Amino acid sequence: MRFGIIGSGSWATALAKILTGNDHTIQWAVRSEKVINHLNLRQHNPNYLSSVYFDISKLRLHTNVRAVVESSDCIVIAIPSAYAVEVLNELDADILKDKMVLSAIKGILPLNNLLLNQYLSQQFGFPESSYFTVMGPCHAEEVAAEKLSYLTFSGTVAAATREIAACFTTEYLNTVVNDDVMGVQFAAILKNIYALGAGIAHGLEYGDNFLSVLIANCADEMAGFLQRSGIPHMEVGVHEAEDGVTHKKSPNYAASVYLGDLLVTCYSLFSRNRSFGTMIGKGYSVSATKLEMNMVAEGYNASRCIHEINKRVSAVMPIAETIYQILWEQLSPAKGFKMIEEVLV
Repeated sequence: MRFGIIGSGSWATALAKILTGNDHTIQWAVRSEKVINHLNLRQHNPNYLSSVYFDISKLRLHTNVRAVVESSDCIVIAIPSAYAVEVLNELDADILKDKMVLSAIKGILPLNNLLLNQYLSQQFGFPESSYFTVMGPCHAEEVAAEKLSYLTFSGTVAAATREIAACFTTEYLNTVVNDDVMGVQFAAILKNIYALGAGIAHGLEYGDNFLSVLIANCADEMAGFLQRSGIPHMEVGVHEAEDGVTHKKSPNYAASVYLGDLLVTCYSLFSRNRSFGTMIGKGYSVSATKLEMNMVAEGYNASRCIHEINKRVSAVMPIAETIYQILWEQLSPAKGFKMIEEVLV
């Protein structure tokens, strides 16, 4: 299988490391000619995960996204959700025909509140059967350090999902497969919002006891949204029959891609969403935080998107709604968390 990667941030770089480490030659779309020159000369990305060195013979570097798509069977899209439409609009309407797309986007397209598969279906007529996702919990920094991690691959065609997942399996990366394409994407979006909230609480100097209660309630709130959205398997302790191939129990809400990813994103010091929230809690404005971090925190835009989507879903989401008000409606973080204190159980 010929892989192409669109994006050159930390997660894209981590995925490139995994694939090339498994002896795949990849097409890689890197927007900056300067970064391409550095990769060719120094064998590492100068801006992200600079400790990762590549075998340059396994990289085909391009600034042209179209060239990557044309030369690949499976296109890994690993760019911030806020920029996805701008990049994809460079492509011709029929260029994705007979291709597979593996989404590594952990956000929602903010201009129209769509998941990537929904956008591809509308704009390119892209079939659901050719769309797959790769989700965590898996920080790029730990992939770089080759610390044992788990990735979940989701797709509606089981054999194709397993084939893709096998390409990413290493001694330090276990892969899990499910068919919940919509649920894993919404879970990834929501956990980033809640990680912002965990960071705000940390910035406001709440302690570990409060944080544990907050995150437990976030998990409950997230499960409620997923259930209202029609996502199955949201029970803890309930499993269907074991997987006939792996003989593992079937994933449920306690699986890594749902509850596990929520926990690590809320607690880890690698979490840019938690870091963003911490600065907000300490009194930084949103604009100052964005300038200071110089990285995209997906939960920021996602909070407004989920606010809009929930007008249709009608889930009970006081925590996510308060985070939205803090980030977008100038609600004081201290006042907002006093409100949150009153709804926690």
